[in-house]
Amino acid sequence: MGVAFASLLGSGAAAAAYGQTPNAGSHVGSQPVFRLDGGNTTYAFGVNERGELQQLYWGGRLGEHDVIDPAKSEDVLSGFDSSYNNTPQEYAGWGAELYLEPALKVTFADGNRDLVLHYASSSKHDDNSIDVVVKDISRAVIVTLHYNIDPESGIVARSATIENHEPNPIMIEQAAAAAFSLPAAHYTLSYLSGRWAGEWTLNEEAIHQGQRVLESRRGSTGVQLNPWFAIGKGNAGEEQGETWFGALAWSGSWRITVEQDSLDKVRVTGGFNPFDFGYLLEPGEKLESPVFYAGYTDHGMGGASRLLNRFTLTHILPQAPSPKLRPVIYNSWEATQWNVSEAVEGALAEKAAALGVDRFVMDDGWFGQRKSDHAGLGDWYVNKEKFPNGLKPLIDKVHSLNMDFGLWVEPEMVNPDSDLYRNHPDWVLNFPGRPRSEDRNQLVLNLARPDVRKYVFDAMDKLLTENDIAFLKWDYNRNWSEPGWDQLPANEQKKVYVEFTRNLYSILAELRAKHPGVEIESCSGGGGRVDLGILHYTDEVWPSDNTDPLDRLTQQDGFTHAYPVQTMAAWVTDSPHWLNSRTSLMTYRMLVSMQGVLGIGGNLNNWTNEDMAIARRLVAAYHQVQKTVTQGDLYRLISPTNGSEFSATETVSPDKSQAVFFAFVHSTQEGRSFPRSQLLGLDPKAIYALGSIEGKAAEGTPTEASGAWWMNHGIEVALQGDFQGAAFRLDRK
Repeated sequence: MGVAFASLLGSGAAAAAYGQTPNAGSHVGSQPVFRLDGGNTTYAFGVNERGELQQLYWGGRLGEHDVIDPAKSEDVLSGFDSSYNNTPQEYAGWGAELYLEPALKVTFADGNRDLVLHYASSSKHDDNSIDVVVKDISRAVIVTLHYNIDPESGIVARSATIENHEPNPIMIEQAAAAAFSLPAAHYTLSYLSGRWAGEWTLNEEAIHQGQRVLESRRGSTGVQLNPWFAIGKGNAGEEQGETWFGALAWSGSWRITVEQDSLDKVRVTGGFNPFDFGYLLEPGEKLESPVFYAGYTDHGMGGASRLLNRFTLTHILPQAPSPKLRPVIYNSWEATQWNVSEAVEGALAEKAAALGVDRFVMDDGWFGQRKSDHAGLGDWYVNKEKFPNGLKPLIDKVHSLNMDFGLWVEPEMVNPDSDLYRNHPDWVLNFPGRPRSEDRNQLVLNLARPDVRKYVFDAMDKLLTENDIAFLKWDYNRNWSEPGWDQLPANEQKKVYVEFTRNLYSILAELRAKHPGVEIESCSGGGGRVDLGILHYTDEVWPSDNTDPLDRLTQQDGFTHAYPVQTMAAWVTDSPHWLNSRTSLMTYRMLVSMQGVLGIGGNLNNWTNEDMAIARRLVAAYHQVQKTVTQGDLYRLISPTNGSEFSATETVSPDKSQAVFFAFVHSTQEGRSFPRSQLLGLDPKAIYALGSIEGKAAEGTPTEASGAWWMNHGIEVALQGDFQGAAFRLDRK
């Protein structure tokens, strides 16, 4: 059963005929009750006696014939606690007696700012989708709330379309995609934070009364906080307990507010960041919010991440529902930096091909007058000094080595020292007469402008049309400042926060449509633009510039709570590492990266024959298990966080025919051995053969045993020392 309701009414009609279908429960009279069922989840909401749309239930799936009582507004507690404020509305306007976070706040042309949204109508699309229309009690502001539940995962996609049918413009000052509510209980909030080279830190804290605001004011997603959350009830842990989770599909400035009210109920509201926000809607115009995805599980944080990651693979990524395996890449940045040339890159390509690499990527320095990060951005023509015959000879050489070719670009940026900026200094985000702040010697192009959007698309289209390029590493190396758009009237300039991101999405979509073989990575000085919005247009992301293997263990742990391994680029680079001066073995570095989308970024000119042999052997082993590792169900068996000496992960293929187990030790002490690891997710009745990818199991470990044995008895690994790793595969007989 998807969406359950008795009848549909025309726009603006009364709700008298609504009720649940017989198989969903008894008829509830004049108050509509809507029910969405998917996976192990039921999401229900209805219209209360005042006409407000109110959440009724969100949790484990209810029985088909269970009756959900109609909505009833909360009682008034005092003159300070109004019923309107305490009732968990699905999409509350700021008006009447609302003191909590609103979903929508507007100013009308006459200065009126009161907005009270009541139910008007609904329309069913299929068993899993419904649109519900709410309208202000007197003004012609109409909001269509879009609901869709995934039948497999139970993840609900919610968004809002706001329309102005007033005779005059209205100013939208705050607009959420959705608000979700949870009843009073003890909850723990989890979220991801970070900084450059220190992304993907998983934070956990108790939810108390008041607001916890997660946001980016940077114009893009940002590394400081990611638009993802999880809320565990009571003692929920990694593999047990009720957990609600969500992710906002928006790559611009965003905000998620987690708020516990005076009755201890929790509300999560997410959408455009209202900071410096203002979107003028002329009569007849509409504004569409981002999509806010949210789900439920009773299998803890691990269950939450597996549901969301599977959903991302099958519904979000450009190649969904069956994305291709990501090629193992070699990237030339650390070997050459800006000093690229046909000869230098060709020699590196030969070494990369010898490792079994699938794709050769040339990084920065190939275009314009690019000899450092001080010049050239914006001038997307091939540098004739470095490549006198263009890129074709290098691309042909790469192809002759049985690899395809990728290229680094940063299309949304410009150096002041560039032909583009000298010709169009007005094309950057700026406030006229004010300083133009430079980070990394560059400025941000105002992609919201139609002429800038056309230039960026044409430049990338020309590059892809004239060259056989299979992959773009699409970088974005600074956040916004001075976000002015003086081509528009003053009261419309804040539209830049929406139109910039919309144009970015449209460029990526149009490029992919015209060049369907091209794959794209979202990169932003590390993990600065990672969200479900950008992942609808890109195939993978760059999680961090920090490739130190020990740091990557914790970063990958955090990343996979919100995003699938299929999207997580993971490079092997050189030792000692440039950031921490840490020395580590090639096997350790390779195994850490083999937990993601394996890539190699070290300077192959300095690798020893032994390094090359180890990498070649493990690249071949990775190819054999990659589908399981990147598209299977991930179990985090031992967390590397909080100073843990050990860490371990296991990934199981969807059909349970294969599992891959990784184990790592930071540094063993006092003769301790690696703890026995009980595996998860296997078929208990099947027989699995144990094979070593790298390392040894403890003496006496069977070479074959049932899934029940591996899950109940577990596996012991012979692993001691500093910065050591091991990996095993289990194949069903």
